[in-house]
Amino acid sequence: MADRYQQLINTPIGKIVSKQVGLPAPVKLERYEPGQAVVSGPVLVGAAPGGRLVDSIQRFLGEAGAEVVSGPPASEETFKAIVFDASGVRSSEDLREVWSFFHPVIRRVRESGRVLVLGSPPEDCEAWREATAQRALEGFVRSVAKEARRGATAQLVYVSHEAEEHIASTLRFLISPKSAYVSGQVVRVGEAVASTDAIDWSRPLDGKVALVTGAARGIGEAIAEVLARDGAHVVGLDVPALSDELQTVTGRLGGSSSTLDITDRDAPERIASHLLGEHGGVDVLVHNAGVTRDKTLGRMTEDLWDMVIAINLTAQERINEELLRREAVRTNGRICCVSSMSGIAGNAGQANYSTSKAGVIGMVQALAPRVAGAKATINAVAPGFIETRMTAAMPIAPREAARRMNSLSQGGLPVDVAETIAWFASPGSGGVNGNVVRVCGQSMIGA
Repeated sequence: MADRYQQLINTPIGKIVSKQVGLPAPVKLERYEPGQAVVSGPVLVGAAPGGRLVDSIQRFLGEAGAEVVSGPPASEETFKAIVFDASGVRSSEDLREVWSFFHPVIRRVRESGRVLVLGSPPEDCEAWREATAQRALEGFVRSVAKEARRGATAQLVYVSHEAEEHIASTLRFLISPKSAYVSGQVVRVGEAVASTDAIDWSRPLDGKVALVTGAARGIGEAIAEVLARDGAHVVGLDVPALSDELQTVTGRLGGSSSTLDITDRDAPERIASHLLGEHGGVDVLVHNAGVTRDKTLGRMTEDLWDMVIAINLTAQERINEELLRREAVRTNGRICCVSSMSGIAGNAGQANYSTSKAGVIGMVQALAPRVAGAKATINAVAPGFIETRMTAAMPIAPREAARRMNSLSQGGLPVDVAETIAWFASPGSGGVNGNVVRVCGQSMIGA
C-alpha cells in the first residue's frame, strides 16, 4: 500500500508545511539497484589510538571500490559514510576520542548516508574498564542513529579478536543501500565457522541451493527474489492452497517449488529427503512461513494458541533438528529465521504471536554454538512495520502510528528484510552467528 503521507510531505508545499508545523518528514530511502556501487560517495575512516581494525576496514572498503578518505577531511567536505574504529577505546576517558572524531563531521553525512562504529565485544575484554567503555558505544551509536536525518543510519559492529579478516561481508552490507531500513543495530562478528574461496560479490550465492518457506507472497517472495538475484537456486515452499502463486514465483526466478504443511508430522522428513535427493543438501535455509491469529489472551482459544506456536516456532525447531541430524545443511551453510519486533517488545492482542517470535530468537541463540560445530551459522531478522498486504489491512490510526514511530519515520519494504537475509546467507558471513538484527528503521518501541 502506498504511503500517501510520505508522498505528500515530499512535495514542495508539503516540505514547507512539515517544516513549519514540525511534522515528521521522511525522505525516500535509497535502496540497492543491480549493478549499483557498494557506496556512492566518499567514506571517511578514522580510528582511536591503538585500534586494531582500521587496516582491515580500509582494505576491504578499497576492495569494494569505495573512495576512502583518511586523515583530517577538507573543510565542509561531505561524506556518504563515516566509519570509525573504536577498538582502541579502553577506558571511559578514551571515549573522548569518539566525540573528538565525530563532533566536527557528523553533520556532513549525506542523504541516506551511513555511520559505522566498530569495536571489541565487551564480553571478550579482559579489563573491566575496557569492557565498560566498549559497552558504552551502544548508547552512542543508538543516539547517533536517532539524531541522523534524511534517511541516514548508524550501526555498531563488535569484532572479536582474530575476526578482523571476516568483516568484509558485514561492512559491504551495512555501508550500502541494501541496509536502508536497518538502523541502531548491534552486530557481532566472530571467527568464521568455515573457510571460503574467493567470493564473487555480484553473485555470492552462485551454485548454492536456498530453501525459502512461505515463499508464495509478501516477504517470502521478496526473499526468494533477492536470493535468486545473488545466484541461488531457490526452492520455494508453501501450503498447497498457494501452489499456483508459488509456482509463478519460482518459475519466474528459475527455481523449483514444493508444497506441504510444515506442521505435518512427516514434514521435516519430507523436506530433508527432497533436499538431499534433488539437490544433495541445502546451503541456505530461510524460515519465513508464519501466521497471526490475534485475540487478547482472555479471548484466545486453545486452537488459536496452538496454531501460531506450531507454525511459527515448533515447525522451525523440528525442521532444523531433522536437517542437522541428517547433515542436509552443507558446510558453511546458513539458517536464517524471521522473528518480529513483537517478539522483542510484545504486542497487545498478540500473546501467541509474540511468544512464538520470542521463541525464534531463543532458538537462534541456543542453537548458534551447535550449528557452528556443524560449520554453519544461524541468525534472525526481527522486522518492524513492513508494507505488506497484512499491514495494509490495519486500521488507519494504528497503521500511521506504526509507520512513524521509528527514526526513519516510515514503514519498511519486504526487500529490506530480504536484503538482510541475503547478508546472513552470504558465504562471506561465516563470522556472523547467533545475531538478531531488527529491520525496523530503529523502532521507538522495544530494545
